Amino acid sequence: MSLNKIIVMLGAPGAGKGTQARKLQEKFSLPQISTGDILRQIAKENTPLGSTVREIQALGKLVGDDVLLELVTERTNKKDCTEGFVLDGYPRTLNQAKQLSLLAKKHNKPVFVIEVKVSEEILLNRLTGRRTCSGCGEIYNIYYKPPKHENKCDICESSLTNRSDDKLEAIKSRLEEYKANTAPLIDYYTNINSLISVDGTKLSSEIFDELCCILKS
Repeated sequence: MSLNKIIVMLGAPGAGKGTQARKLQEKFSLPQISTGDILRQIAKENTPLGSTVREIQALGKLVGDDVLLELVTERTNKKDCTEGFVLDGYPRTLNQAKQLSLLAKKHNKPVFVIEVKVSEEILLNRLTGRRTCSGCGEIYNIYYKPPKHENKCDICESSLTNRSDDKLEAIKSRLEEYKANTAPLIDYYTNINSLISVDGTKLSSEIFDELCCILKS
């Protein structure tokens, strides 16, 4: 089934928007475009841009609007985006939201914005406890979804890592950045009747079922 929509996942770091984006990708065969994943890949590269991104991520700051727009535009112009796509981590600011509106017109697709709401206390536990498999990318959490063996993936047995931007100080900085820059998007999209809010503390499957009903209606 083709939705032919641009779906935006909004929510603070650790809210679970990435998980729902992947589920939507699988269900509707839509590419999931995570600006975070793109930037982390760039950060691994031995280039001036890679060095700049590494420094920004270590401080828990956000990459500039123009850089992100260029990355998103390049990615969404690819053939697999012709039937729509899911954006995870973009837009984060009002300026980026306005840039996305122009991009959506070029793609001739409506924008549906999904806000995943979670309290700050739960977010801190989710982020500080998050561990990622260095082999297959499976995500664990020492509080909510611990591996069977400490620091070892259940699936491929590779070692688990703690992302540089999941350190406590970086997390607090990211949450403050979210409150200052991204939270106003909730008002923006509410005012143009494009916002759908879901409770991010529910079971992942329950959230997904709710989203499917909304998006197919």
